[in-house]
Amino acid sequence: MSAPVVSGSERETRAIAAALAATLAPGAVLLLSGDLGAGKTAFVRGLAEGLGIDPGEVTSPTFTLVHQYDGGRLPLLHVDLYRLETADLDELGLDADVTGKGVLAVEWPDRLARVPAGAVSVRIEDRGADARAIGVWHGDTGK
Repeated sequence: MSAPVVSGSERETRAIAAALAATLAPGAVLLLSGDLGAGKTAFVRGLAEGLGIDPGEVTSPTFTLVHQYDGGRLPLLHVDLYRLETADLDELGLDADVTGKGVLAVEWPDRLARVPAGAVSVRIEDRGADARAIGVWHGDTGK
């Protein structure tokens, strides 16, 4: 894992995510971990912005599970597994044919039955006030 970057605001969190989005290719999977309110959805807004998608369209898919955003360099699929005990991406209709064309961002990835190979893990930790520590690492998370 790279040393965490500290963000002092939602704007900075979005900028960190936008910079990461610029490096992503079709089929990229991001696993977003952090407590409730840590800034996972704000991070996804930054991903959208970095992909050329209006970040104002991004909302948490807590009750719908999946939101898809088009119109940018790559489509963005935003998944929130908070309300599930366990989930399989294929069973959610997110097989490789669907996810291979864009970027898949998964909140609460600890609920995944299996972690996609090559996934990028992002850990967001609340440091109080508006500060967040954001760590990014590539590869298997061991699940």
